[in-house]
Amino acid sequence: MENQRIRHALIIMVFGTFFGLLCSTLMNIALPTFMNVFHISEAQVQWVTNGYMLVNALMIPVSSFLIKRFPFKNLFIVFSGIFLIGTIAGAAAWNFNLIVIARMIQALGAGMMMPLVNVLAIRYAKPGKKGQIMGIIGLAFNCAPILGPAISGFLLHFFSWRYLFLLIIPFAVATLLLSFFFLPSIAHNEHPQFNTLALILITAGLWSLLMGLSNVSNNPLMSFNVAGYVLIGLLFLLFFFLNQRHSNKQLINFGIFTHKQFVLATIINMLITATMYGNAILIPLLVQIVLGKSTVVSAIAVLPGAILTGLLSTTSGHFYDIYPIKILVGVGLIIDILGTIGQAAIGARSSVIMITLFQTVRQFGLVTMLIPLQTQALSLLPNEIVPDAVATFNTLRQIAASFGTALIVAIVGIVNHLVHNPSSHLGIQAGFILCLCLLLTSLYLSTKLYHKISSQVKLENG
Repeated sequence: MENQRIRHALIIMVFGTFFGLLCSTLMNIALPTFMNVFHISEAQVQWVTNGYMLVNALMIPVSSFLIKRFPFKNLFIVFSGIFLIGTIAGAAAWNFNLIVIARMIQALGAGMMMPLVNVLAIRYAKPGKKGQIMGIIGLAFNCAPILGPAISGFLLHFFSWRYLFLLIIPFAVATLLLSFFFLPSIAHNEHPQFNTLALILITAGLWSLLMGLSNVSNNPLMSFNVAGYVLIGLLFLLFFFLNQRHSNKQLINFGIFTHKQFVLATIINMLITATMYGNAILIPLLVQIVLGKSTVVSAIAVLPGAILTGLLSTTSGHFYDIYPIKILVGVGLIIDILGTIGQAAIGARSSVIMITLFQTVRQFGLVTMLIPLQTQALSLLPNEIVPDAVATFNTLRQIAASFGTALIVAIVGIVNHLVHNPSSHLGIQAGFILCLCLLLTSLYLSTKLYHKISSQVKLENG
């Protein structure tokens, strides 16, 4: 980084963002617990995770406007405080609806913290070092969501679900204090105008689409609860697109989509992210509901993969500065596909050891390619559009996580309904097969990636 203050700022912001992202999957292993405690269905309980990710995604486009308008320090302190308020509210909640609301408040804060970290890193990283810096950020962005289920599995075995919120409070307080005393105030001179109508349109569109997908397993496809919500969502998104095309107050700068490598890397990342978050729900359902094991066993099943992700995140970022992106992503996808084939082949009598093995293989593949993909999407862009690109990349990533989870859970519900057994392993296997299809699509798209970092560095140094 260019100076010591920026480096310290990045460390503090990565620390805070880690816990925001940890919360995105911290509740996954608790889903069966919530179903038992509050007597709710799979379609209802998934809002603990989907509501979080959707609000998170909706907050990110706003980040582009806010980053241009206000200093980094002020933004990070305000939204760290919002995240803390949501966490405290979750710990004090007395019914399921309040838990979902608290999770959405958490997501408001976390949704702003993520793009702040990305913009700071991309703007101030030295040429040829962007992959390495993004690898450090990968500890938060890719390790935290994988660690969430492992941590919650152990907590739920010994304590109540409230401790999934209580655990986060001291770290959120520490982030707030460190931000107040040590973050530099990096000001901006821009005064963009905010498009309120665009935010309303995209919120209504994405919310309606997610409602429709979440209802697939419990309602006929042509009912209003499914087809109706999907149609309404698509109409709102169409109006959003038309609004953005004819407005000088863009919530999302569509100019970034003229950069083909950004578009390609973002689409591949979305497909992979959908499988990663969907898998984070499939494993607990398989271990706890199908196999009848405890939350601790669920935690053990995902722990080796989470540890591997943490150990290799910085290394995979550094690889981007050395090896072609096509090779990194291709190899990672092949490894991920092999692990997913193993998961799709396992049944109700599979051992936890086999589940753990295939999950670890998948994580090895994921960590090999996620940071290089993110670096590929952002590092080749002009600096003036980086905030817009970061906001769009992270928005689409979170949308993919939310919609991918909803679709995979819907597939599980449909298959289990067809076999008249809510605890059948066939629904879980169908979910893994859907993940496999998404990964095979990603593998095909990865052949169109190309690497420009070496020539860019030579040009900047020459």
